[in-house]
Amino acid sequence: MNLIELYVQEVIRRLPESQQEDIGLELRSTIEDMLPEGYEEEDVKTVLSELGHPAKLASGYLDKPMHLIGPRFFDVYVSLLKLIIPLAMIISFCVVTFVGILSYSGEGEIFPVIFGMIGEGVWNSLSAGVQTFFWITVTFAMVERYDSSNNTNPITSKWKEWTPDDLKDVPYIPKRKAIGKIELLGSLIWTVIWVAGYFNANKLLGIYEKGEEGLTLVTPLFNQSQLISFWALVIVVMMVEVGLVAYKWRLGHWTMKLVIANAIVHAVSLAVFILVFHNLAVFNPAFFHYFEEMFGLTYQLNMIFRLAVLIFLISSIADIYQGIKKARS
Repeated sequence: MNLIELYVQEVIRRLPESQQEDIGLELRSTIEDMLPEGYEEEDVKTVLSELGHPAKLASGYLDKPMHLIGPRFFDVYVSLLKLIIPLAMIISFCVVTFVGILSYSGEGEIFPVIFGMIGEGVWNSLSAGVQTFFWITVTFAMVERYDSSNNTNPITSKWKEWTPDDLKDVPYIPKRKAIGKIELLGSLIWTVIWVAGYFNANKLLGIYEKGEEGLTLVTPLFNQSQLISFWALVIVVMMVEVGLVAYKWRLGHWTMKLVIANAIVHAVSLAVFILVFHNLAVFNPAFFHYFEEMFGLTYQLNMIFRLAVLIFLISSIADIYQGIKKARS
């Protein structure tokens, strides 16, 4: 990707989405008018240096000035907020939810307990976000106050003056290939929930009956002692899934290498799923006997197992296919 396109991308990404296309076209036209015929890379660098830091140019297109911290540190400040706050909120939510599920004793009505866990996770997540915002803001306010230079040009994340050469370190990420923070958040939360649920399955999954204290689990679906015997494999799956989320976060967009990594994680997950649930002893026979007595339904665990594997396989193939489409877009 040439320097002009990278520069335009760095400017418009700081603007409202509704203005990005028009301003991008206008800026490209302006740069091309400033360049001589038969220009070379050094001519482009000269023009971009005259235009200045992308953040400073972007601020000129905004209806309101960037004065929260100040133009010199504002861009780095916002970049760190976008990076650290979601990370702190995700970690806080996952830790609280994981501990809540593992510490659930099985007493009390299930749905209020689950909603309580989610509520506590959201509250702690918001608290972590607010505290992170506060301390980052305080830190940058102090840095700006003790900055002895009178230069107002924005600095880069490397804490130096911006030059057009910095554009060479900027990856060009089309929207169709980009990996959103919501996607990463959902993946991480799902991993936390299923791992915590696996180690506490006999208290969460099964047949509930309404009693004096509300819905109570009377017949668990799984034999917990059998599930626990596969704990090492479950930890392996958890680690590769978290590693995949970290890899996605680092790349920020879909590539064929990421597609391969995603396929490997799905293959490992499917293999462990088959190894664990192929052992039919992990299921509690009383769970299925209940349906036989209540509804006259017969069951075949082997058939249920094959159906579950088929669903797992189809969902994995669909996810891998979507990754390939995005990587090739």
